[in-house]
Amino acid sequence: MMSSAIGIIGGSGVSGFDGLEDVEERQVETPFGDPSDVLVGGIFKGRKIWFLSRHGKNHTILPTEVNHRANFWALRSVGVRWVICATAVGSLKEAYSPRSVVLPDQYFDRTSQRANNTFFGEGIVAHIGFAEPVSSGLRSILAKAGRAEGADLHDGGTYVCMDGPAFSTKSESFYYRNLGFDIIGMTNLPEAKLAREAEIALATLGMVTDYDCWREGEATVEASSVVEHLAANAKMSARIIKRAICDIPREPDWPEHKSLDAAIFTPKSSWPVETACKLAPILDGR
Repeated sequence: MMSSAIGIIGGSGVSGFDGLEDVEERQVETPFGDPSDVLVGGIFKGRKIWFLSRHGKNHTILPTEVNHRANFWALRSVGVRWVICATAVGSLKEAYSPRSVVLPDQYFDRTSQRANNTFFGEGIVAHIGFAEPVSSGLRSILAKAGRAEGADLHDGGTYVCMDGPAFSTKSESFYYRNLGFDIIGMTNLPEAKLAREAEIALATLGMVTDYDCWREGEATVEASSVVEHLAANAKMSARIIKRAICDIPREPDWPEHKSLDAAIFTPKSSWPVETACKLAPILDGR
């Protein structure tokens, strides 16, 4: 019997995952609408892998347009219990230079346009524990793999999530630095929340492309200035992920895989049938 699957979400510059055997594409219909793209599945070193492009195959989806609920419902429905997110980020620390890798362990929410951060509602209430939003086990595996691949790696840090699509003003960038944040991006916090609700262990490869706009003497961040860094980061993230896959357990028995056990407040006897059916992959037979 095939072990639980591993999901990979690719962001800017990460358009696929090569080396898969028995490749298939699956268009998953979800009660939350369409995922960002088709799921591309296959076998890598004996493990089932599902890859999803966060912004769509041709990067047509804005950060605030990403249908995170559909993405994670789809991943959970095909048996994914671990997710590695590769995401482009700006650096808020001098030591985190472009092409370095940051593995965040905390988030700070600066968004105001995200309405799809939870699966729950419509008669079923759940409040997940989110004090430690990243899977420490999966982050540790990525850190080990990154060091083995020779990455300029920083294990831990706070990812501040903004709406975009414009990059920060200088005032905002200095504000985030003064608060002690480490990296900035536009997509990964909703992913962490929904992964926890879906009982999927998540960790993130924050691939640094720029210094945002706080660094004196550095050109302010623009899309054209990060293209080369994106290409280099994509190669490094693929190497890290491929090495990490071998160390990911086959059976989902980490705390993150049981996060709903004490989170659902609504008695099962009061669950609306329609909502329970809608959330069937998330509720997992409860």
